[in-house]
Amino acid sequence: MNYKRFEDLPVWNTAIDLAVEIYALTDSIYFRRRSSLKDQIERAAVSVSNNIAEGFERGTNNELLAFLYISRGSAGEVRSMLCLLERIPALQSLNKETEVIKKRAESCSRQLKAWAQSLQDSKFQGERHVNQRTKRVDQAARERGEFLKELAEIRSKAATKGGK
Repeated sequence: MNYKRFEDLPVWNTAIDLAVEIYALTDSIYFRRRSSLKDQIERAAVSVSNNIAEGFERGTNNELLAFLYISRGSAGEVRSMLCLLERIPALQSLNKETEVIKKRAESCSRQLKAWAQSLQDSKFQGERHVNQRTKRVDQAARERGEFLKELAEIRSKAATKGGK
């Protein structure tokens, strides 16, 4: 499926959910005297979705790849900080929440890795490299594929009728 807007990307939506969960976690009383920790984990969480969005809007696969890896790094940073929270005795009562959020961050990382791998395997260079000729060639290939599919359906129906 080709996505036209980053808001439609499943991984971007997972990243937004991650940030919302982080903000809900850091809104607790446990973070009132830990402003630098709160700030760092919030910024890392927001960085995941922002880098996906920025890379998507850049227009080339190379730039998108770079931002996906930055985003993946931020997801790792969130997980690392959640591991830290689990080891701080005064914050261990948050372990159930941190475990759930870590799974969301891991999901972001897996999705980003799979997307990056598919981009690396792709010959498509990105929207910025698409010109009118490329669009015409792609349109002709799509139309040919649709025609061949219709032809196969007609042949299939004819074979079914001929066999009766």
